[in-house]
Parts: sequence; structure tokens; C-alpha cells
Amino acid sequence: MSMSRCPICTAPAVPAHAPFCSRGCKDRDLLQWLGEGYRLPGETIDTESLDSRSDTD
Repeated sequence: MSMSRCPICTAPAVPAHAPFCSRGCKDRDLLQWLGEGYRLPGETIDTESLDSRSDTD
């Protein structure tokens, strides 16, 4: 049976913090999400056109 590894530091994962090895790695991953560290490539959105959009549909 293969042991799963923490995606942040590659240490063995702990069931209490799965799939991470510790609370520290779990928190680091959350901060990446909150700080927009994880992104998917895509087209750039013109935010000015969103602000001036009419809601009279």
C-alpha cells in the first residue's frame, strides 16, 4: 500500500490533516487559495465593461 504525501512539502500525510501532513501545510494551502496563488489560465476580463454594463435586461 502506498502512503500519500503532503502536496505542499511531500512529508507523509496525517489522517487528521489529510491530505496534508500538518496544520501548517493545511493553512499554507488555504492562504494560497485566499491570496489567489492558484489560478487557471484564461482570457483577461475588462473590468470597466463589467462596471458600465446596464442591468435593464
